[in-house]
Amino acid sequence: MYVANEDSMSSSEDVKLKTRFQGQVLVLYAKVPLRMETFLNSLREACKQTYNQPITVKWIDEEGDPCTISSQRELDEAIRLLHANGEAELNVHVFLGIPPLPGLPCHGEDKTVYRRGARRWKKFYHVNGHRFQAKRLNRRVQCFFCNDYIWGLGRQGYRCADCRLCVHKKCHRAVRQPCGDVSFILVPSPSAPIIAPKFNGATMDRIGLDNHAFKESEIEKPDLAERRAGVTPAKSSKWTVSLNDFNLLTVIGRGSYAKVIQAEHKKTGAVYAIKIIKKQMFSDDEDIDWVQTEKSVFETASNHPFLVGLHSCFQTDSRLFFVIEFVPGGDLMFHMQRQRKLPEDHARFYSAEIIVALHFLHSRGIIYRDLKLDNVLIDAEGHIKLTDYGMCKENIGPGDVTSTFCGTPNYIAPEILRGEDYGFSVDWWALGVLMYEMMAGRSPFDVVGMVGDVEQNTEDCLFQIILEKQIRIPRSLSVKAAAILKGFLNKDPGERLGCNLNIDEALEEMKSHAFFRTSIDWELLEGRQVTPPYNPSVSSDRDLQHFDTTFTDEAPNLTPDDPSIIEKIDQTEFEGFEYINPLLMTKEESV
Repeated sequence: MYVANEDSMSSSEDVKLKTRFQGQVLVLYAKVPLRMETFLNSLREACKQTYNQPITVKWIDEEGDPCTISSQRELDEAIRLLHANGEAELNVHVFLGIPPLPGLPCHGEDKTVYRRGARRWKKFYHVNGHRFQAKRLNRRVQCFFCNDYIWGLGRQGYRCADCRLCVHKKCHRAVRQPCGDVSFILVPSPSAPIIAPKFNGATMDRIGLDNHAFKESEIEKPDLAERRAGVTPAKSSKWTVSLNDFNLLTVIGRGSYAKVIQAEHKKTGAVYAIKIIKKQMFSDDEDIDWVQTEKSVFETASNHPFLVGLHSCFQTDSRLFFVIEFVPGGDLMFHMQRQRKLPEDHARFYSAEIIVALHFLHSRGIIYRDLKLDNVLIDAEGHIKLTDYGMCKENIGPGDVTSTFCGTPNYIAPEILRGEDYGFSVDWWALGVLMYEMMAGRSPFDVVGMVGDVEQNTEDCLFQIILEKQIRIPRSLSVKAAAILKGFLNKDPGERLGCNLNIDEALEEMKSHAFFRTSIDWELLEGRQVTPPYNPSVSSDRDLQHFDTTFTDEAPNLTPDDPSIIEKIDQTEFEGFEYINPLLMTKEESV
């Protein structure tokens, strides 16, 4: 049985099992020595299977290969190698049933399972029946274990998906109260041992598991009528924002999750972009956390010269709305399609401004994780602005790492593909790919003759090339350009340019590189005082010449709401989404 207690939080004899099962990541903790029967039954319990359900368990060895655990000897060997290699966790995959013949794959087993797909897996931490998930809580909630409040940006809190009990990330393994047990218990201090009331004769305060101080609120708010009208409830603010404050002009972009519409603020005449996301997609098993992350990073990015900032957020019963800066020069992808490739001094200017933007995010504990041509916008003067923060990872300190497999395939760093933990290094790899594309006019991973070979022209082949093939630098590039591309595109993050654990020292190393050293005045650049090499010649903030007509020819209409779909949406998931940038609203009040 997997039992986590306060003592086990620091035990070197613990084994952390990161278990992947049907699109979820289940994190369990075990004491060694570990019996095979206990191991299998705990996995069945975590996967919500009966104890007589046959399962196949495979662990991933140091070379990334799946190995079956079907006996006590194989389990002991997997744990021995885990400790011998100094690994932090044992990665296992669980499949229902047994293969019909030895050597055949299990049902649902293929290559994509082991590279985990270019998407986010839902991760649960199993402790005493609780299924904790990292959550960004929408209001102040007390930690069940230490009684302190859970606060701050990002997802510092863990919430049980079943009983909604909330704890700090650091405290979740110390929770001994079983999930669903509403009996009274003692409220422990962080340093005191947990003592059951029946063994303690002293009179002490008791707080039930159903006390809402430790749970995120599920009570419906009284502002739903306003929300249906698209109005941000005026809680502590005198300002409100709704869809009625804008004239929708034209569609300027569309993705798998959102539509972006150019809009005019009726009162001021200012033009913005409104990113619109249907809540329905979250009812279809998509994780809402990335929306909360995007909002948080938008708030952090507001008023930075090279990052798209946020005007406001509001919602209706059916949709979420991000009102963000409108950047009229289009994106680098559209620019590159016209130019094919850029002169080195153009690439130098854009990459220098990107470095400033990425360093700002890193200094705020944020990994960007989605740098690509499409996400680099050009403003009316020719400066760049990064956008689209849904893939960001927050709360990363110096030396901290994360492990989610995500990103755009062509820009994914080798350490992600190898299944390693990673930090800010992945952004500098992506910058190397982007700089290569700008100066060479193609991806560093294009292979001659690949287009005609359908079987090889796949994502798997691309990932193999990223991992194994040597990157060839075009001879037409200068020595300095070739050197910086080799620096950023080093497959070893420990040797990669920009990957010094001291991010300020890393910034200085990039600034002093020969490619930039004598060509960029960084102080002027950070103040937007360097003249851009290209001016998009935008006639007004309604000029759409730099946007694809595939989008701009589309009418900015929102489809009518379907009441049957609205009924299925849990509106409490979106509490606290509203936001208004006070600096922008103060300016608008003076108009």
